[in-house]
Amino acid sequence: MGLVTEILALPLAPVRGIGWVLDKVVRAAEEEYYDPNPVQEALATLGRARSEGEIGEEDFARREQELLERLEEIRAYQFRSGGAGP
Repeated sequence: MGLVTEILALPLAPVRGIGWVLDKVVRAAEEEYYDPNPVQEALATLGRARSEGEIGEEDFARREQELLERLEEIRAYQFRSGGAGP
């Protein structure tokens, strides 16, 4: 029966292939979007900018809060998906 099933399912092969490709694209996009490294680098850059006087305390506090919220979102996603996080 395996051969008959394969022959009957052959017209659906392109659809399965597209589904596989879409799955890979979504996974790659999620990995990039939920990568904590760029957020951590932005926090370090922000700290340097504040210590060098390039930005004020108010701008620093606002931007730092945004980055920390983004980092929390990433960690929550990693926890939900069972991925290892820092």
